[in-house]
Amino acid sequence: MKQNENNKFLGEEKISKLLFKFSIPCIISLLISSLYNIVDQIFIGNSSLGYLGNAATGVVFPITIIAVAFAWRFGDGAAAYLSLCQGRGDNKQSHKAIGNSILATLIISIIFLILGLIFKDKLLYLFGASDKSINLARDYYIIILLAIPIYMLGNGMNGVIRADGSPKFSMLATALGAIINIILDPIFIFGFDLGIKGAAYATVIGQIATLIVSIIYYTNTKTFKLGKDSFKIDFKILKNVIKLGISTFITQMSIVIISLVCNMMLAKYGQNSKYGADIPIAVIGITMKVFSIVINIIVGIILGAQPILGYNYGAKNMTRVKETFKKVVIISMIVGIVSTIIFELFPEVIISIFGSNDEIYMEFSTLTFRLFLMLVTFTCLIKLSSIFFQAVGEPLKSTVVSLTRDILFFVPLVIILPAYMGIKGVLIAAPIADVLGIIITIILIVHFFKNLGEDKVKNDEEVYLQDSKEGVIITISRTHGSQGKAIGEIVAKKLNIPYYYKEMTALAAKESGLDKEFVYDINSSKDILHDLYLTTSPVKYAIEAQDKVIKMIANKGSCVLVGRAADYVLRNNANLIKIFIYAPIDYRIQKVMEMYNDTKSQAKKYIEKSDKNRASYYEIISGKSWGKVENYDLCIDSSIGKDKVAEIIVDYVKNIKK
Repeated sequence: MKQNENNKFLGEEKISKLLFKFSIPCIISLLISSLYNIVDQIFIGNSSLGYLGNAATGVVFPITIIAVAFAWRFGDGAAAYLSLCQGRGDNKQSHKAIGNSILATLIISIIFLILGLIFKDKLLYLFGASDKSINLARDYYIIILLAIPIYMLGNGMNGVIRADGSPKFSMLATALGAIINIILDPIFIFGFDLGIKGAAYATVIGQIATLIVSIIYYTNTKTFKLGKDSFKIDFKILKNVIKLGISTFITQMSIVIISLVCNMMLAKYGQNSKYGADIPIAVIGITMKVFSIVINIIVGIILGAQPILGYNYGAKNMTRVKETFKKVVIISMIVGIVSTIIFELFPEVIISIFGSNDEIYMEFSTLTFRLFLMLVTFTCLIKLSSIFFQAVGEPLKSTVVSLTRDILFFVPLVIILPAYMGIKGVLIAAPIADVLGIIITIILIVHFFKNLGEDKVKNDEEVYLQDSKEGVIITISRTHGSQGKAIGEIVAKKLNIPYYYKEMTALAAKESGLDKEFVYDINSSKDILHDLYLTTSPVKYAIEAQDKVIKMIANKGSCVLVGRAADYVLRNNANLIKIFIYAPIDYRIQKVMEMYNDTKSQAKKYIEKSDKNRASYYEIISGKSWGKVENYDLCIDSSIGKDKVAEIIVDYVKNIKK
């Protein structure tokens, strides 16, 4: 059995070559997205509006981030759901998930629009507008807000296009909007003398272009088709979509919290300084957007490394995991150090791109770049470590690394320090948060690699498909402790047909090149819901290989298959018999205690956890409810005894044959 070539090269190809192949497209795509955030400020800053115009756009920016957080929650959630449906060959549910996400995004965007109009001034002042900038902020905000449904729908639909197997088209849609925005900005701002309204119109027209291109794609998709039924609300599907999009939502909302607190402190302490409230708001907006270019390069690099890290971690090729991480760290440090040198030595050059020759403005801008971005290299390493932990199946560590620097350290520091240091306290909060954040990151990284282990020892155990005869394929699903494995083995012996349990995972490991224990453990992982939809996830490779093996086993002839959602994988097999074995909880607790020498409480806890994970795994693979009577041909209480249950199954099979 040959290892899948698409997987094999991840474990054997030169790492630097793989990084170049995967990272460059990611970096380009992310940098294109950055243009939307920067172009307006360049042209506005060089117009008669100056820093007041940039302050106005800086005030509105966090509000658009809130909008995109909701759009991505539904869009990325639908994209994830689409990938899950693709994996299980289900074309009936995917279109509903996408239709529901579009409808939900539209409803939320309209609510957002109405509330935004009602509370416009309160929101603008909350996010840092001053009496000087409020009129400009209002002009920009109203135009952007009226187009918020367009903006949210375009962003939400874009993620689904990527999941549908068209990442280049997705990038094209975003790039087209950015290019149109760049072209129209000078025309509207200078040519038509529309000022900040012109910048808003240019942005909105770019967003319209992105949405139109996305809609055109939706008329000719690869794996799903939208119809009227797609837009009928299905709360069960929508719940899963929202669940799958939670990670993106949290990330975006953390940006909102940082922006909100930072702007509030700059406005509060800026008005009591020689800089005023508007200069700090304008400068921090520019600083963050310039910094986003650096961080997007880092994110592109580590996202490109994700498939390499994930696959080799699943294959227990730990040397390649370490080597890949080392290369990514070195590249990221180079990017961070070069950026730091530029920010420290040539801040005026960067600032001049955004206009304004005001002496006080230039003074604060120089101070901000040199203090706020002093330890940008640390920020880069923190970000890449967070995504690294995602790639190797450590979501808790990923969350800790990501939120510790920003929420636990930066936000409190930016509130506390200005009380003692004035407005400089806001700026110095960033490098202090970087130092504290990198300490936590290093501790977690060192701990991870210390416990990583060595490369797997080659297992020479011979695993092969057993010969069989034509006949029924019996799949056995079971609750933990109901003796389903033992019953399946007895049934196989009585019928003189092959029995497969761990053999399935061993064969899947051989097919995929992943580690046998890794494949075996996937149905007991609480994180499979997150991992399975990632197209480069080792879990996805394992599932695909496992499904292939199950079908190959069935093609050999009659057999007994225990677990692994085999009943769903073989749902189109005419000879399939689906069995579900259960038992009262007290009976199962007793059996687990006998088998593992557990206490009663330990056994109960383990049973609950195992059943929960099996149910989750089955639902993800099949979209059906695990243990539900109508999903099986025969459900049996094993407390009557395993031999008696085996007899019932054998008699049932023989009667079916007749």
